[in-house]
Amino acid sequence: MINSFTPFDAVLGQTQAIALLKAAIHKDRIAPAYLFAGASGVGRSKTASAFAEVLLGDRKSNNRLSDRNHPDLLWVEPTYLDKGKMLTAKEAEAAGLKRRALPQIRIEQVREISEFVSRSPLECKRSVVIIEEAQSMAEPAANSLLKTLEEPLYATIILIVPDAGSILPTLVSRCQRIPFTRLNQAQMQEVLVREGHTEIPADVVTLAQGSAGQAIDSFERFKSIPSELLSSVRQVPKDAKSAMTIAKQITKELEVDLQLWLIDYLQNYLWEHHKSLSTLQHLDKARELISRYVQPRLVWEVTLLQIAGKL
Repeated sequence: MINSFTPFDAVLGQTQAIALLKAAIHKDRIAPAYLFAGASGVGRSKTASAFAEVLLGDRKSNNRLSDRNHPDLLWVEPTYLDKGKMLTAKEAEAAGLKRRALPQIRIEQVREISEFVSRSPLECKRSVVIIEEAQSMAEPAANSLLKTLEEPLYATIILIVPDAGSILPTLVSRCQRIPFTRLNQAQMQEVLVREGHTEIPADVVTLAQGSAGQAIDSFERFKSIPSELLSSVRQVPKDAKSAMTIAKQITKELEVDLQLWLIDYLQNYLWEHHKSLSTLQHLDKARELISRYVQPRLVWEVTLLQIAGKL
């Protein structure tokens, strides 16, 4: 069933995960459900796509598989709910939807999964369901998925999560776990070159901690920060006035989610250049307060004054 070239060749750095999946294919012992557990951006979705391609086994359908339009493939992503319509993150962004909470896998989507796996495959021997960010399911949706995992008939269901502890133990117990690890430096560089992202600065790559996907996402955020502001925040404020000015600039020019990313970036950058444990702690507290909806400008003013040694 596996020839010298397989869809798995497009995945880098996940030797154990791919070996487990290839063994299952070779022995024709495909589990009803799999749990792909690991950090985002390390190849979980790409591996799921490769596994689905092999399971569906129709090379002529590759184009439909790549755009997730194969009749025996159901690819489920977390959604926002807007006026009764479910929108993925990309669709919500394109629609200009104001997002005040994180997207989630909804019970309506779980019902769609149940209906999908209850019918016979249309073109292949089995159907495949891939659920991205399965940890975003609320408990009612997760409980609804349990019965489907027990009796998927001719389907294989893949749950993609950051770790097994992020979903209900009852779901974990019904899946075969496939572990995904972070990439080493050489693998990171190979993936970024392959994806055409050779221009990403080293400090942004380091911030991603072995996740090529996070490096690419971080670079997009990095580019969206004005260069003048980036230059200012990289410096420890010299006095109270400069600290207050920078705080005003940050909150005027950056949305809250980008401010939270900037905190992560600054922790990495300032540690590399100053090795100050207290600075990391001040920024940790800033992240906590902003995440709890404390007024961001006040948080930045206090944080930068602390870093400058003025509080």
